Amino acid sequence: EVSLVESGGTMVQPGGSLRLSCAASGFTFSNSLLHWVRQAPGKGLEWVATIYTGGGSTYYADSVKGRFTISRDNTKNMLYLQMNSLKSEDTALYYCAKDFGYWGRGTQVTVSS
Repeated sequence: EVSLVESGGTMVQPGGSLRLSCAASGFTFSNSLLHWVRQAPGKGLEWVATIYTGGGSTYYADSVKGRFTISRDNTKNMLYLQMNSLKSEDTALYYCAKDFGYWGRGTQVTVSS
């Protein structure tokens, strides 16, 4: 059974940094396309970042490009999202997803002073 469990979300001040983690199990992690997606309060889902299987190819939404970094550790079945220079508009529930077909339950990030 596919399982994706996000962690690391918390409240942080504007300009701060945070690293989200996603622990995966139940599938061949190293062969899977992985994503981070977020949902701000009262808004729809917003794609944030994608990482290909080897980790060499990454893609970002314009809203986070240059501030967020997606990475993966295929030896630990872990997906990460390093978030720097956080803004209030980054406040959202952050999900990791496998192929957009499997999703975790999300971890809440709140950026506020």
